[in-house]
Amino acid sequence: MASLSLYIHIPFCRAKCLYCNFNSYPGLEALIPDYVSALIEETGLWAVEVRSYQVQTIYLGGGTPSLLNPGEVAQILGQARATFSVATEPEVTLEANPGTVDQAWLEAARKAGVSRLSLGVQSFQHGFLRLLGRIHTTAQARQAFRWARQASFDNINLDLIYGLPHQTLLQWRSDLEAALALSPEHISLYCLTLEPGTPLADALPPQARPDPDLAAEMYALSEDMLGTEGFDHYEISNWAREGRRCRHNLTYWHNLPYLGLGAGAHSYLHGYRFANAASPQDYIRRLRASFRKGIGPRRFPQVAWARRVGRQREMAETAILGLRLGEGLNLAALAQRFGRRPERIFARQRQELQELELAEEVGGYLRLTPRGRLLGNQAFLRFLP
Repeated sequence: MASLSLYIHIPFCRAKCLYCNFNSYPGLEALIPDYVSALIEETGLWAVEVRSYQVQTIYLGGGTPSLLNPGEVAQILGQARATFSVATEPEVTLEANPGTVDQAWLEAARKAGVSRLSLGVQSFQHGFLRLLGRIHTTAQARQAFRWARQASFDNINLDLIYGLPHQTLLQWRSDLEAALALSPEHISLYCLTLEPGTPLADALPPQARPDPDLAAEMYALSEDMLGTEGFDHYEISNWAREGRRCRHNLTYWHNLPYLGLGAGAHSYLHGYRFANAASPQDYIRRLRASFRKGIGPRRFPQVAWARRVGRQREMAETAILGLRLGEGLNLAALAQRFGRRPERIFARQRQELQELELAEEVGGYLRLTPRGRLLGNQAFLRFLP
């Protein structure tokens, strides 16, 4: 059977972080029971469509999935197992805010089948947590990690953000040291993006905006420190202990099929990219309606838009996503997938990237150079049709 990854979006949060432009909504927790029912309904709609696939990974993202009670998590995962062919030992990730869990909750989530925990720490420094609008404290972040260990989680990721306003290189080193002191299996590091319309972007004067050169130094420091500690830098923003790469996210980076359930969830399946209605209320309402007529994913009531991915765009997207990986893009595999000769596939782009010192070819892989990792978009744009 072909492999499939399942993403389940939980759009609720206690408070909207000041930098966040994700599809998440504070103050709607009363909707959770109806939303879970809608998720169960949507899961059932896909039973026939994905009968030829085996689900290898499940990822509950948000929003704040840890706002669900463990019984609701078990209900969602149980429905997925009852509906789809799920691998014997799937990777099941749940994102959690450290300020929303305790040991009992984590123990129950582990028993429900969650095997991998991703803690949205973002910083171990009080001032930066307040700047970002996070609801947890540094002490809660460390306590949540300890509780997770006591609940038998042996695969934990920590999310951190760098390039913050007024953040120094020394402060970033301190955050990395604090993360490493906990000995997680996986670390994800993201440079702050000031998205237009977010409170943080609107509030910051020009002189307080992050310095891109300093952010580049922070990234280089991260590579050095995590590499010294034995972490595998397997994707631009992700580091893992041996055998602990995030299998779910590797599905995205290899441009393989995935199905998204929930409000605003995106999918890539049967040659289509499509997304559900973003509003939780609209999503629930649509799933209470009957099937509608249409082609492909459009016939499902919860799907808000869909577009067919042409061969040329699929090839470009596969190249762009593959370049994000540490080992780079496997040129022979790309040529085989699209029926091209390896020496001719993206020949012009490959030459241009090497001349600009943004990428290099090593052992049949096209991979970004250290300069290319800092200027990734300059490399990716060259592949777009």
